[in-house]
Amino acid sequence: MRIAILALDGVFDTGFTVTLDALQTANNLSKASLGGDVRFDVTVVGLRRKVTTRLDLTIPTQPITPDLKPDWVIVPALATVQPGTLLEALARPDVRKAITQVRQWHDDGARIAASCIGTFVIAEAGLLDGRDATTTWSLAPLFRQRYPKVKLNETRMLVPTEAGITAGSALGHLDLALWLIRHRSPELASLVSRYLLADIRSSQAAYIIPNHLAQSDELIQRFELWARDHLQEGFSLQDAAKALAASPRSLQRRCQAVLGKSPLAYFQDLRVERAKTLIHSSGLALERIAAEVGYEDGATLRTLLRSRLGRGVREIRADLL
Repeated sequence: MRIAILALDGVFDTGFTVTLDALQTANNLSKASLGGDVRFDVTVVGLRRKVTTRLDLTIPTQPITPDLKPDWVIVPALATVQPGTLLEALARPDVRKAITQVRQWHDDGARIAASCIGTFVIAEAGLLDGRDATTTWSLAPLFRQRYPKVKLNETRMLVPTEAGITAGSALGHLDLALWLIRHRSPELASLVSRYLLADIRSSQAAYIIPNHLAQSDELIQRFELWARDHLQEGFSLQDAAKALAASPRSLQRRCQAVLGKSPLAYFQDLRVERAKTLIHSSGLALERIAAEVGYEDGATLRTLLRSRLGRGVREIRADLL
């Protein structure tokens, strides 16, 4: 499998290097344990002879030439976490050229992979329009606003499509690299996972901070405050809208536009967050915790936690051990 990793100035150091490390580990283990039948030919390419990472490390790159015909192109994240600086980065001349090049690779038959902020680059190229995708959960509201044609689900860690694959936040780069290895050889991917003490995660949901997402919109901020004050009482769209001096339809539309979910779904996110905090720190019985977040019994809360986080109460408590 021929892989080109596109390095841009300001690339996220960990995302870039963990991708290289995972693929090199795969090559080493393939040679040592599987006869070398599976190999990843990795080339770091760039629009300049050298690029500088966010932490000022220098990366030599190979030029992009017509004879470079990758099967996959990986776009590591730029190391920016604020919407303003991200938009500035996307407007840089080198990034605009990279977007054009990514589109060309795709047109030539390569599949495109990106994690975290890298997903914005391929979205700018239009390669995600009409397709399912994920991105870094912390910038999901901006992604949803900027690319309304993309079917975004930021709770997922990996979303493969016929065009390639998108992965979630920061260390989602490792999940992406493991997916690529598994795509070629499940046996090799299992070996790499064991040696790196890592495995593919199916969801970002356990890491999402609802309060962070709400900060991107004034109405959603006020809805969050109202919701936190009414967790024990249960959800009423009419009551929420009245308290916020908004129509129920306006609140529904705004939640969908900013958060990609209904007001009730966001209310349940806050319930899950509060329940996790109480499970970690309060020592309360599950029935009491359920009452604190508006449920009549612990069984309903267990079901919610399992469906949202993919983990039960014992596993959540084990996080502290």
